[in-house]
Amino acid sequence: MQINAYLIFNGHAAAAFDFYARCLRGKITAQLPFGEMPGCEDMPAAARERIAHIRLEVGDQALMASDSHPDHAYGGIQGCSVSLGISDPAEAARLFDELKQDGTVQMPLQETFWAQRFGMLVDRFGASWMINCAKPV
Repeated sequence: MQINAYLIFNGHAAAAFDFYARCLRGKITAQLPFGEMPGCEDMPAAARERIAHIRLEVGDQALMASDSHPDHAYGGIQGCSVSLGISDPAEAARLFDELKQDGTVQMPLQETFWAQRFGMLVDRFGASWMINCAKPV
């Protein structure tokens, strides 16, 4: 079984994933706008540019997303966080600092009873992140 996070954005999935690809040092391996899907030929031009599916690969892991379809209301990204398990405290700090740019820190990256470093933030695109660098066992 494979479990992947799938985020929904309101028109900025491509910009978010360009940002995530830089921060996470990954590669976007799929990016399909609604305008290239069958049955979407009559969509307004702005809607045709929205992303129907995007995939970012980081090593053997994947993060995926889309923009909300114009016919479906966007409800925002709530009640879910993307959790990154990092083994190196310096890498955890780098990722936290990059992802928090123009975002909101909910819990600063710090030592906790379970982790060398743990922090939470909401990035500039509204996605919630948890950075966890566990203590060695």
